[in-house]
Amino acid sequence: MYSTVKMLHSYWAYLVFFMLVVATINALYKTFTNKEYEARDFRISLFTLIVSHIQFLIGIILWFVSDYFGEMSMGEIMKNSAIRNVAVEHPVAMLLAIAFITIGYSKHKKKLTSAKKLKTIAIFYSIALILVLAKIPWSTWF
Repeated sequence: MYSTVKMLHSYWAYLVFFMLVVATINALYKTFTNKEYEARDFRISLFTLIVSHIQFLIGIILWFVSDYFGEMSMGEIMKNSAIRNVAVEHPVAMLLAIAFITIGYSKHKKKLTSAKKLKTIAIFYSIALILVLAKIPWSTWF
């Protein structure tokens, strides 16, 4: 089960990364060029929200089916930088990224003007993208 969930988590991450980049660039571009907020923008940000939440659920399942905590104590995990990165730092950073995506999406719906909607998405999705870029395990991506 672990290998299946890990494979699903790894491949779904490409979709999440792609959608987060598209949503962020779209919002930044439209913010800086003073374009109007459209239904397409809503769909892009919503789809990014959905795929990122699915990825996070897969990640939670992966975290629970992994054997990080069965073999080592928390002190040993924290001393080993490679395991600490996978078992603690990556999940916490991704939780924060999901929180920023969710907050940005929720706040943008309450804004009344196009500029404010796009600016909200641009800010929160950019922060999430920075967190994701910081904690992607690049050695396993290529």
